[in-house]
Amino acid sequence: MNLPASNVFSVLPEGLRTDLIGAFNEIARNYREHRWEPAELNGGKLCEAVFTVVDGYIKGQYARRSSKPNNFPDACRALERNRQTPRSIRIQIPRMLVALYEIRNNRGVGHAGSDVNPNQMDATVVLYMSKWLMAELVRVLHTLTTKEATKVVDALIEREIPMVWSDGSNKRILATNLTRKQQVLLLLLLEPGESAEDDLMRWLEVGNRASFRRDVLRPLHRDRFIEFDPDRKMVRLLPPGVTAAEIIFP
Repeated sequence: MNLPASNVFSVLPEGLRTDLIGAFNEIARNYREHRWEPAELNGGKLCEAVFTVVDGYIKGQYARRSSKPNNFPDACRALERNRQTPRSIRIQIPRMLVALYEIRNNRGVGHAGSDVNPNQMDATVVLYMSKWLMAELVRVLHTLTTKEATKVVDALIEREIPMVWSDGSNKRILATNLTRKQQVLLLLLLEPGESAEDDLMRWLEVGNRASFRRDVLRPLHRDRFIEFDPDRKMVRLLPPGVTAAEIIFP
């Protein structure tokens, strides 16, 4: 099933959907910018939004906006009594919420002597717990496989790159000092999943496919920055390419 990011959580009221996706993107954005302090990478708002969604799913009616129960851990544990709902909704998601809530509210001590930046370590846990929670909600609400849900969640992450202009269908690199390879990496960073070679050529205003493949796509493929399928004319950014792209812009 191909679920566009714009249709994710369409079953939710607009305000609750905004709270949920906004809280998730705040976590992802702060992590990407290395803002690892507890106050900056706080999963509290996401916990409240996810709890509100789960609570509404069980009750059969969603609240218009997210809200925090008086005793968050107790409220999460109370969800386990709803035995007619899927186990993920009543047990697995609530227990993950309690763990995430605990990490962001009761950490900051006991890190002495560690060789690892404790804030980065905690922030990494928060990020991936948040991704798991979002993927579970997508999987349950849209009846997807775990693999499909994970791809949808990755597509939800908003990447703000000032040097790339877009009106939706068209994109342009505004920085004139970048190599063609760097431009391709930045464009692919904005695209979840695969991108068509024809789109890249159109966005970069490239007319010669042979030279574009020879000088740009194949070298990037060889260096494992991208996965390029010349038969299907499709391109995908690989993890080393993500890293290379993210150091291009501040």
